[in-house]
Amino acid sequence: MAPGETKGELARPQAGPGETPSITGAGLAEEAVSGHSRIPTASGRISEATEIVDEDEKVPFSSSQLARIDEALTRTSAETGLLFTLWVGALGARTRERAEELHATLGDSAADAVLVAVSPGERVVEVVTGEESVRRIDDHGAKIAVGSMVSRFTEGDLVGGIVEGLRVLGDHAGSKH
Repeated sequence: MAPGETKGELARPQAGPGETPSITGAGLAEEAVSGHSRIPTASGRISEATEIVDEDEKVPFSSSQLARIDEALTRTSAETGLLFTLWVGALGARTRERAEELHATLGDSAADAVLVAVSPGERVVEVVTGEESVRRIDDHGAKIAVGSMVSRFTEGDLVGGIVEGLRVLGDHAGSKH
């Protein structure tokens, strides 16, 4: 990885087979990996973030920040019936194309999914909807959500912006049918 590049991980509800770490009685992931934050949520899911490599070599989110983001992803997904996912990290020169590639990695779930891709270093936010989710979140709704996120980001509140953007997207999508 080149200096100044960042690496992000896709956060999504319920990891696939072989991706969920086992949880000890103390609620901690076994064999914790340095540079990762993992916390179990009330729903039993694991919220996880991978280290962003930059000048100060710090973990991108604290456990409490991960819990806020996971709660927003869980609540918005449950209320709408859509799968909301989040990417925080570099998207590269072709941000939209990269965000669409990330959305496609959701496989069979992509049609009902909404990916929010945030690249703080590039000052870019992309919202990608699937074939079904686009019927409930159009470009106008996505632009409103991005505007609410950017407003919080300019105040230095990355987590608050993500949570607010998910709320706005969920409000626009409405409840599941």
